[in-house]
Amino acid sequence: MSGELTPPRAIRGFISFVALLRANGFAVAPEQTTAFLAAIELLGPRSLQHIRKAGLATLAPPPERHATYHRLFDLHFRGSEAIEPAEGEDEEIVRLQEEGRGEDEPPLAEEANESGLAAARAEALVERRFGRDTNIDALRRLSREAAARLPRRRGHRRRRARRGPFADLRRTLRDSVRNDGEVLRLGRLRRRPRPRRILLLIDVSGSMKARTEENMKLAHALSQAARNVEVFTFGTRLTRVTRSLRLKRREQALSAAAHLVSDWDGGTRIGDALQAFLAVPRFGSYARGAAVVVISDGLERGDPAALRDAVAKLSRRAWRVSWLTPLAMAGGFQPQTEALIAIRRFVDDLVGGGSSAAVVSHLLSLGSRRAA
Repeated sequence: MSGELTPPRAIRGFISFVALLRANGFAVAPEQTTAFLAAIELLGPRSLQHIRKAGLATLAPPPERHATYHRLFDLHFRGSEAIEPAEGEDEEIVRLQEEGRGEDEPPLAEEANESGLAAARAEALVERRFGRDTNIDALRRLSREAAARLPRRRGHRRRRARRGPFADLRRTLRDSVRNDGEVLRLGRLRRRPRPRRILLLIDVSGSMKARTEENMKLAHALSQAARNVEVFTFGTRLTRVTRSLRLKRREQALSAAAHLVSDWDGGTRIGDALQAFLAVPRFGSYARGAAVVVISDGLERGDPAALRDAVAKLSRRAWRVSWLTPLAMAGGFQPQTEALIAIRRFVDDLVGGGSSAAVVSHLLSLGSRRAA
């Protein structure tokens, strides 16, 4: 490591393995990375097992996560020869599938979906670049009105109020001292409202190609306007892009998300993606008591039963479930696709999502609605 901007090609695979560990929640210090490379050089490894043991000794994964470490190692260094997941393996296996490794990969599409008008089951892994804003007015409105109009919930902390269900004894005693022990007025307390979590699930498949860029820009504006927002993308994979969209500069945030998501404009398997979301306890907890907003046309190419079951579970956990589809822009919309018909009774709002202004209007209207 002679101070070069790019490391030698021979060690790039080892450095990328350390980066993969960090991406899946392993705490690896730079000094441990240096020790890992030094151990490999000292061992002169003749097999992958030598590299595996060097990583265990220098990168020091916690004992309870050894199974995940071995799975990551196999998926990184062995690729399609990776072993089957072991029992007791934790939630990162969903993350691994979105990294583009493992033998459970869906089939790749032979041709790119240029028009984005038809949903496909096959997967197309592409890189996406985002252009300049075209719906500035809608994004500005969201940033300006989000603090006052997004949904809120009652918190556990209390604040002073003229009327409330709780007595403020401390304040009452303090006032009585000033009035020679006379209690002239009983102070009251009420619960302090807190912002309700918003879970935004964005369809980035080929059938939503025309709206993907605007939806991602809207997700960034929402993440900047409200702190309690979680954003996921789905097509043939499930990707959490919350951290990327928390970057303040929009160009930087969207560029980070573009490199993180690998199934832009690909196939459509909404049910499998939502089932994977619910299968991870950490992800599933994001939906508990949240306002869940799904932006998708609902052109499912997988099993509609899997989609129906996933949306039913979401509806039991969430405060409200809203499904925004470009197909519902006209008045008197009635679902025609098999997937939308299957989930209709589990969603609270099935409204139009074909423009940024429509999505922003629905988000800002959630604050005046009640729980389902």
